Amino acid sequence: MSQSNTPILLDRPDAPLVGGYEVIIGFETHAQLSTQSKIFSRASTAFGAEPNTQACAVDLALPGTLPVMNKGAVERAIQFGLAIGAHIAPKSIFARKNYFYPDLPKGYQISQFEIPVVQGGLIEFFLNEKKMSVRLVRAHLEEDAGKSLHEDFVGQSGIDLNRAGTPLLEIVTEPDMRSSAEAVAYAKELHKIVTWIGICDGNMQEGSFRCDANVSVRRPGGPLGTRREIKNLNSFKFMQQAIDYEVRWQIEQIEDSHKIQQATVLFNPDTGETRAMRTKEDAADYRYFPDPDLPPLCIAQSWIDEVRSHMAELPRAMAARFEYSYGLSEYDATQLTQSLALSNYFEAATKVCGQAKLAGNWIMGELSRRLNNQDIGIEQAPLKAETLGALITRISDGTISNNAARQVFEVLWEDATATVDGVIESQGLRQMNDTGALEKIVDDVIAANAKNVSEFKAGNEKALNALVGQIMKASKGKANPQQVNDLLRAKLR
Repeated sequence: MSQSNTPILLDRPDAPLVGGYEVIIGFETHAQLSTQSKIFSRASTAFGAEPNTQACAVDLALPGTLPVMNKGAVERAIQFGLAIGAHIAPKSIFARKNYFYPDLPKGYQISQFEIPVVQGGLIEFFLNEKKMSVRLVRAHLEEDAGKSLHEDFVGQSGIDLNRAGTPLLEIVTEPDMRSSAEAVAYAKELHKIVTWIGICDGNMQEGSFRCDANVSVRRPGGPLGTRREIKNLNSFKFMQQAIDYEVRWQIEQIEDSHKIQQATVLFNPDTGETRAMRTKEDAADYRYFPDPDLPPLCIAQSWIDEVRSHMAELPRAMAARFEYSYGLSEYDATQLTQSLALSNYFEAATKVCGQAKLAGNWIMGELSRRLNNQDIGIEQAPLKAETLGALITRISDGTISNNAARQVFEVLWEDATATVDGVIESQGLRQMNDTGALEKIVDDVIAANAKNVSEFKAGNEKALNALVGQIMKASKGKANPQQVNDLLRAKLR
């Protein structure tokens, strides 16, 4: 949350209520930066090494060692600031955050407090086709702590300092979210941004993208409630479950006349419950003061311009281009830029078929359903973008109907060696193009369905659908539905 004790709340008259209470949610996210070495030392940041094999003298805080700033970490912070439209501070300060925990070798954490490197910014996203935004307070650089190991020891704990000194960008929001669904949508959008620009691999299971949710409840228009911080949420599913449980728990406590105590809590996915880990500290408890071993971090405008010049097209800019170049709606353009791989897939398919809207519909529809069912990403899709583009071409040129296209899609998904035209021919799915043969079928159906004909002429539009269905059945699905509709209307005038 903001360092201020009085955050500026958005006026949200549309906010959903839970049991008559308004939910207030802010986020702190630790994104592990994708540098090969740590933020103040040359030790490796590679994941999965044997405990304490990647902690050098600087990470261990041995006497006489001094931290040296990692330029790559600063550049990644600049990239993030540019991606969210934030202010990049020309001068920021590193501070010592003092607390005592076994996995913190120095007895303090090097972080940024009063003057962070990234200030402000906005994250925009869609939820149920409604555009929403969350304001960011700041994003600051800091080092990670080590890790306490409990599960492999009986009656004692171990300490692994491999992670100590790993570079983090802590991203802090204003308390702008009003439901767990909004919180998850925000977290997914933030995850998309940091992985898109390549500053974080986003691996939540390995701890590269860790979210802390600050949750409180209040009566609408009343004073802010006491917040509790749910730590280290490492999946979007658990994130929603944890927030929902915490909201219900706080409301129950208040309704039972109990006071909420500010605390840090953990979520147990096995029980679906949160539990208090420790009382929550305020900034004053950490006794921040400037780190005497690190000079101010100065970022010239020329450095910012250089970083900007090497950045790829950002999601928001690409979505705007999709709207302008392909005539897509803002919602569709946003959905098709959920990842760089997805946007590349869309453009490759569109290049083949020239039908951007149709390509987008198939990608957001049938393709997305298949990916979700198999729990795979677009990178693992067995159907290549060019093949989907070829399939869409056969729909748009009238070779096959939409129903037939779904049958072709099914075969192509299962057989990567199959071709669109090959499947159409082998399955006999080509639409009927013989106008004379189609007219005979139409005439026969009209003659055999006098009741439907008279009902349509009396103004019952549904009767026409019944006739179309009979014609499609007689043609074994090979007739063009639009052509059938036009022929019927012409003959029944």
